[in-house]
Amino acid sequence: MRHSGSYKAVLHLFLYCISLVLLSSCKNDMDAARQITSKANVSIERGKHVEILYSSSGENKIKAFAKTVLRFNTEKPYMEFIDGIVIHFYGKDGNIETVMTAKYATAQDGSSMMTARNNVVVTNVRGEKMDTEELIWDESRKQIYSNSFVKITTNDEIVLGNGMESNETFTDYTIKHITGKIKVKSEELP
Repeated sequence: MRHSGSYKAVLHLFLYCISLVLLSSCKNDMDAARQITSKANVSIERGKHVEILYSSSGENKIKAFAKTVLRFNTEKPYMEFIDGIVIHFYGKDGNIETVMTAKYATAQDGSSMMTARNNVVVTNVRGEKMDTEELIWDESRKQIYSNSFVKITTNDEIVLGNGMESNETFTDYTIKHITGKIKVKSEELP
């Protein structure tokens, strides 16, 4: 009798352990199924020829234009500008100070960050131009920066480097690692 009692206890312990393993594997399978289902059921909003205007105290600050905007209603909603974006930054006088263009961009709802990619070009009021493949705009800090290769063209030189930081109007910028400078001869007009 004593052996059968300990045998039953071992058997119950064994069955209990098997049950825990099976239940935990079911939970993992259910979590995976929920993730797949949630991705398949994502609501996507599409906008064509979208214009976004941000103003403060009746003055235009920023105006963005996009051919196509997709907004994904996921757990953390975000937008994709799949056909590119053009952003105008306005000065205190109401005139455009800076223009940024990119062939692709993303922005997460509730975040002040936007990432622009693919042929990003920023031109400021002085005619200086920056070319890069990725640029991050931090709207709350009024800053743009890149950790990628950048080329900045001014009236008298072209500066090449890796990474840069600037105010959002691209009038006060620093290149992190300069890799080259080329002097440009400006032709005098008659």
